Amino acid sequence: MDVKRSRAEWARRYASFVVILFVIALGTSLSIRANLGSSPISAPPYILSLIPGMGFTMGQLTIFMHVFFILLQLLFLRGNFEKRQYAQILVSFLFGFYTDLTMWLTSPLQVPFDMNPAAGYPLRFVELLAGGSILAFGIACEVRCDSLMLAGEGLPLAISKCLKKDFGKVKICSDTGLVCIGTVFMFIYFGGWNWQMVGVGTLVSMFYVGFMVRVFSPHVLWLDRIFIPKASRLPAAGSVAGSVWGESRIITIARMYGSGGNAVGEEVARRLGCPCYSRQIIDQTARQMGYTPEFVEKNEQNISTGRLWELIFSDSGIPASMNPSKDDAIYVSQSRTIRELAHKGTCVIIGRLGNWILRDNPHVLRVFIMSGTDFSAAQIAGKFHVSDEEARRKIERVNTGRANHYWRYTGKQWADISGYDLVINTERVGIDGAVDMIMRAAKSMK
Repeated sequence: MDVKRSRAEWARRYASFVVILFVIALGTSLSIRANLGSSPISAPPYILSLIPGMGFTMGQLTIFMHVFFILLQLLFLRGNFEKRQYAQILVSFLFGFYTDLTMWLTSPLQVPFDMNPAAGYPLRFVELLAGGSILAFGIACEVRCDSLMLAGEGLPLAISKCLKKDFGKVKICSDTGLVCIGTVFMFIYFGGWNWQMVGVGTLVSMFYVGFMVRVFSPHVLWLDRIFIPKASRLPAAGSVAGSVWGESRIITIARMYGSGGNAVGEEVARRLGCPCYSRQIIDQTARQMGYTPEFVEKNEQNISTGRLWELIFSDSGIPASMNPSKDDAIYVSQSRTIRELAHKGTCVIIGRLGNWILRDNPHVLRVFIMSGTDFSAAQIAGKFHVSDEEARRKIERVNTGRANHYWRYTGKQWADISGYDLVINTERVGIDGAVDMIMRAAKSMK
């Protein structure tokens, strides 16, 4: 279950969003000052603002565009448009004001057109990348804030929900469409191509910003201390059912395929007399989402390397809780389920990013089970009656999928020992030895 946000938390998130919006506007304006082309979403208002005699500023034109986007969202979503997203109208006016303010603030940083190319172009690229990084940092903070969104993200999100398409792909099509519209304005009003309006910077922004958002995302977790009041951040000690240790302990087990992690988790749960959750998480997720258990099992923790690269360079401008893609929907649903199970009392949770989802809970022992490929291949070959070669291919495929899934939602390496309290090699100590080690470690937890 989700813990409802208090009014104090909502107030903190909205106040933070006002500051974050300024950072996004600053990054956008600084990118424009590089004179290598505006970002895709800024292309139409920026180009129109350069028309001689134009009576509106870039910020005002941005407001008009965003309000139009909101009207389109209402058309696509109708009764499914969230009431709190009406605040996008106020956000549009604020962002328009910030756009004019930051364009004025960054005006001294405009790279002159007549600067020697040997110095001018490197300076332009540095400014472009700096602006893109600031923009990406702002977007990462916006996603972490998880309260409102800019209409530029709201429209493709509404389209993806209406058409049941992946948000990242819709966003790319949306950005491309805005660049095309800006290009049409450029030819109509300026009679030809102008690389300072639509250029290499426009192309870089489409992919560089999305990449940098994923770089920054793991490093903005500290924002939760601002967004969430301390009393709401952690469950009170002893607020859940007791256990053999006098208070609840949760054990999460991440495991390499074929290492025997499932067997270890089940035996630990048996000795403790507590539930072990693995398949149950799949079943509950399927019930909550209306999918079949087979569909959830096939799509969870299973991101191919090709799909991962697509996600890395696609836009990441909305929280996972708002994203209609099946990957994000399954992750959000399983996160809710895992938090609910952890609140019930002592248990063992196998896989599903349990160590990450419960990272702020002081009563969690995070375990990683590993083994060498030879050991794992022998286990898989014996269990499924397949050849050694086929077992190795399956191990590689499953472990890659789990590692990509972990990186997608945490920005960290799956097998990085800093994410765990205890790492065990079952090839060296065996299943029983691993169970004994976990029991000793759990009993010694403070």
